Amino acid sequence: MPEIDYSRIELLVLDVDGVLTDGRIVLTAGGEEIKSFSVRDEAGMKYWKRAGGKLALVTGRAAAAVRHRAEELAVDAVRLGAKRKGPACEEVLAELGVAPERACAMGDDLTDLPMLRRCGFSAAPADAVDEVRRAVDYVAAAPGGAGCVREVIELILRKSGRWERIMARYLPDGDMGA
Repeated sequence: MPEIDYSRIELLVLDVDGVLTDGRIVLTAGGEEIKSFSVRDEAGMKYWKRAGGKLALVTGRAAAAVRHRAEELAVDAVRLGAKRKGPACEEVLAELGVAPERACAMGDDLTDLPMLRRCGFSAAPADAVDEVRRAVDYVAAAPGGAGCVREVIELILRKSGRWERIMARYLPDGDMGA
């Protein structure tokens, strides 16, 4: 496998169920879908955007909660109800003008494999299915819905030298508290 140039990654393409959530779907008596998202992943996505990165969500379901969450986080491209994630990922890359080798995709299940294979860097949560964990470049220590996206974002930002810019906002004097 070639060495990853993390400084070239400018787009994160994320699955939702099993990556941004723990994969459970809760339905109200009225049929409304409820999802639980990690605030750590939210913070990571905000750091990613501050560092100049773009975000996309590609999900097989069409939940209103996902659309609402995408709006809150200023996600650049959203594909709901994407039954074929490979072509959906290609659409996102074209829409945002990003070459596949400059994108990172993160997924957890078999339906994500075509999307994962189209990007220059791929990742999975710790609890992804075996086939996905074997296929990706990086497996997070955290499971889906519990900070795995934040972990991948920090990995990319740290290895590309962009993390210091994020930290400067919180520790402007450079004191990392050693």
